Amino acid sequence: MSATPRRPRLTVLTGQAAASAEWTWFCGHCAAPSPRGEAPFPSARVCPSCALGLLLETPADAVPGSRDAFLVIDSLLLVQAMSATAESLLGVTEDLAVNRHVTDLLETADAEGRSEMRFASAVAQAASGDESQTHVFVRPWNTFGVRMRARISPCGPPRAALLVLERPARLRSLNR
Repeated sequence: MSATPRRPRLTVLTGQAAASAEWTWFCGHCAAPSPRGEAPFPSARVCPSCALGLLLETPADAVPGSRDAFLVIDSLLLVQAMSATAESLLGVTEDLAVNRHVTDLLETADAEGRSEMRFASAVAQAASGDESQTHVFVRPWNTFGVRMRARISPCGPPRAALLVLERPARLRSLNR
């Protein structure tokens, strides 16, 4: 008799296995990467590049670029930080945006009524530590006819959601 080859057994992957994706540190204001890509000392989380933001950690494929518009939103859906590009794109300064509900600055751009719940749910899930990346379409609250794709990922500490806005081509050409 020939021996049948043994196949590996199927196993359930836990959150720890899913959490093996590479994470990296960046500034929550200017998006500068952490020096040497290493975790900062707990007492040294202020960005050495701009001295305005805190260093945050996020999956490597979610890190915003220095010219990206992005917001950091907590689990209560309150804005906790925003990039200078987001300030100019949304027409509000960071000091006026912090502790405001994200829907005071952004609204869903889809015509379906359920999409607003999807937007808020995606932000809340990322802020609670869900490591999956989500994309939704949003627009500035006071602007019609503009749709921006938003990439929502987890970041922290403390746990929060990183919302990176992909500007439409029309706005990119106006802001150069």
